[in-house]
Amino acid sequence: MSAAGHRLERVAEEIRTELSLMLAGELKDPRLATSIDVTEVRVSPGMKQARVFVHVAGDEAERAAALKGLAAAAGFIRHELVERLQLRRAPEIFFHLDESVEYGQHIEDLLRQVKKEGP
Repeated sequence: MSAAGHRLERVAEEIRTELSLMLAGELKDPRLATSIDVTEVRVSPGMKQARVFVHVAGDEAERAAALKGLAAAAGFIRHELVERLQLRRAPEIFFHLDESVEYGQHIEDLLRQVKKEGP
């Protein structure tokens, strides 16, 4: 992998860490009061955009509210990232629900069901 690729990975990991810290108590939006975990951050090659994948505990209404809260806080988050990571420009942040945890649980349930039925 090139040096630029390693830099993107390092920046993405730093963004993930800082976002997790912000979600742990710095963001005061009541829509973000539910459990939100940052599972992955993908930064575009030009570092103009970052896709942040989050896992939100709760039902669909809580997930939608949390995504709206994150979108509303995106400007503040960008500002904080510039200062904390000492970047010239922070990437534009897009939040996406990470449904891989639920999908993995569904697969495990199916495998358990097949194992119970047996041959």
